[in-house]
Amino acid sequence: MIEIDQITKTYGEINAVDAVSMLIETGTITVVVGTSGSGKTTLLRMINRLVEPTSGGVRINGEPTDAIAPYLLRRRIGYAIQGHGLFPHQTVARNIAAVPRLLDWPADRINARVDELLTLFGMDPDEFRDRFPQELSGGQQQRVGVARALASRPDLLLMDEPFGALDPIIRARAQDDLREIQRKLGSTIVLVTHDMDEAIRLGDRVGVMDGGKLVQYGPPEEIVERPANGFVANMVGDAERPMRLLSLIPVRDLTEEGAAEGSTVPETASLRDALSACLWTGRDAVPVERDGAPIGRVTLAAIRHRVGQHP
Repeated sequence: MIEIDQITKTYGEINAVDAVSMLIETGTITVVVGTSGSGKTTLLRMINRLVEPTSGGVRINGEPTDAIAPYLLRRRIGYAIQGHGLFPHQTVARNIAAVPRLLDWPADRINARVDELLTLFGMDPDEFRDRFPQELSGGQQQRVGVARALASRPDLLLMDEPFGALDPIIRARAQDDLREIQRKLGSTIVLVTHDMDEAIRLGDRVGVMDGGKLVQYGPPEEIVERPANGFVANMVGDAERPMRLLSLIPVRDLTEEGAAEGSTVPETASLRDALSACLWTGRDAVPVERDGAPIGRVTLAAIRHRVGQHP
């Protein structure tokens, strides 16, 4: 659990972060979203003391971070950034093993952890262990960057625009990877982005920042349906609101009896995913599956009706 208490960072006469308080629950993904200069990255960096606060404080599991030497604190917290930050002249294995080596893990434990993470991210260890970053695709580099941040088994992972350099298709896959791995590991993640779609797709809770202030903090449904002010409403966007609401509703909620042709969608997919499948293939319905077995279908008419309930 992370408790951020009235934290402020002042540069001259400007409050880059202005008295922000947040409670971040264990085992959740919290996304902080805002425009450039809103203070979101400064807030993130105050959690691991890359930036020292002017006032206020942060507690992790009840322990004040200012009571911990910064280098020790950072070894306990994973950190992933846009552009991956991989060491170009080190192999994938050595990149992932960077923090475990600092912690003096034995070689066999490091090697086992590298192979475990590569497997978790769908990268065959025998194929990728000895490659260099420039031999990887952008999506593969991003996976290695996140794997490195997770290598020492941190309870907390901070991510600063981690998917910003990826093209839209790879970005969506990387987001799905992160969600799946977070569920498997139970990590607590704080992620900063300027992309409201990304915030809604990933966040258990979303914080919206403007001018250094936290102007709204709550579940993504609340952000989309009940924006606290005009700035949040503009971030959500009137035209985009119906589609963003669909991205929050699982297919299982509209699954009905019956069959449909073509490829299936899992019941855990969003109605936005099902709508895309219908429109992309010209179908009026798509079959829904659970654990590989068909359980029904979701129809284009039902999805459109749900959109109509949220004008």
